[in-house]
Amino acid sequence: MGEFKDHFSSHAGDYASFRPGYSALLYQWLAEVSPARELAWDCATGNGQAALGLAQHFDRVVATDASQEQIQHAARFHSIEYRTETAEESSLPSTSVDLVTVAQAYHWLRHAEFLREVGRVIRPRGVLAIWTYTGAEVSPEIDAMVNEFYNADIGPYWPPERKMVEQGYANLAFPWPELPAPGFVMEAEWSLDSFEGYLRTWSAVRRYIADRGCDPVAAIHTRLFAAWGGGRRPVSWPQAVRAFRIC
Repeated sequence: MGEFKDHFSSHAGDYASFRPGYSALLYQWLAEVSPARELAWDCATGNGQAALGLAQHFDRVVATDASQEQIQHAARFHSIEYRTETAEESSLPSTSVDLVTVAQAYHWLRHAEFLREVGRVIRPRGVLAIWTYTGAEVSPEIDAMVNEFYNADIGPYWPPERKMVEQGYANLAFPWPELPAPGFVMEAEWSLDSFEGYLRTWSAVRRYIADRGCDPVAAIHTRLFAAWGGGRRPVSWPQAVRAFRIC
């Protein structure tokens, strides 16, 4: 068994508070391409954000995460069952799941083992969907500032798996035929406090703080404040979605 790389348990509360929500249109599309809507499995669920969206369309959702701390902070809903277990070794029965999802977490999984587990639990013509997102888009001035922060200030602290996110999972191979996915965009109306809270959930920021004992977001606050202009601003994140029909 490979080692579980836990980059988020230490700040699970912040992760639940400051991560943006996925597009409602994504969940609607997933329900449409799924062969049935009885059971969805959300792997590496984190704060349960995707599980909550799936619960609006599926009778039951099983949401799993290897981090008990994340599960404790996850959003509760009557049709969601949370389990603390890895995506590679679930307790789900064979041939029981209509849809498997991995939201902003596929890069942390052991891919070969997870895909075998998907093949075990999925029903005929079931769907696997994985998605990710990278840079937030606010304004050209703020975007340039955050891009410099991402690459220069905290760049050395990104784990190697981050490259898969930056590539939108485009270079990863899968054994099943791919479904063409529409373009989806995540959107939020945020204050600067919320935006900086989001930056602090980045794994590289947490590693920077642990290594250096200071907050790199605080170091750019003055420049961000000047560019933000007060109040709430629209923030968007294009999503990269890959989905597969499991024959």
